[in-house]
Amino acid sequence: MSKQPPSTQLTYRNITISGLPGSGSTTLLNALREHHLLKFDRWSGFSGGEYMRDYALQKGLLDANGKLHHTANAYSEDFDREVDMSMRTRLQTEDRWILESWMSGFFAQGIPGIFKILMMCSNTAVRVDRIVNRDQVTADEALDNMNMRYRTNSAKWRKMYKSEWQEWVVKPGLMSERDPIDFWHPDLYDIVIDTYSTNQVEAVEQVIDAISRKKAE
Repeated sequence: MSKQPPSTQLTYRNITISGLPGSGSTTLLNALREHHLLKFDRWSGFSGGEYMRDYALQKGLLDANGKLHHTANAYSEDFDREVDMSMRTRLQTEDRWILESWMSGFFAQGIPGIFKILMMCSNTAVRVDRIVNRDQVTADEALDNMNMRYRTNSAKWRKMYKSEWQEWVVKPGLMSERDPIDFWHPDLYDIVIDTYSTNQVEAVEQVIDAISRKKAE
């Protein structure tokens, strides 16, 4: 059942947070979940990465003692598509959601009332350090895993969602036919936050200010 519409003081119905590993997307999700404006208005948060990892563990697809995160090849294309399209349906039909995943911003393309955030970290060493601290692995292990997941996942999703890229991105003129498929291109997002130069408090303030600002008449 759909929730009631969000507060009239907010410009957007839902929020998506996208970003590659170590960019700070999950940290932002957790901070927004606890922000008084969204908490009072009964917004909910969902992490696609946490959901998929829990599913993989339950199905025995992963070693429960494994520290590093797995690639999207742990799931079938059918399952991936089912989860991804259910996220798009939720964005289309429900309100007050903060959806965080690598691809949530892509699945929000063309849907009105969605504030699409792209998280990035312009310093690779900082990204690696965050993964080291999160997963308790060495810097080399973290870097190798980070690069491998990007190559594997993006290759799989470019193949899976080629037609959706054409329909949602190329046809509306957001990117041209000549541009490579890049689910994390800044032009697909309402705001890009570099967590190397922006701390957590500043990132939250930027988002709250943007979703609270009245659109120009």
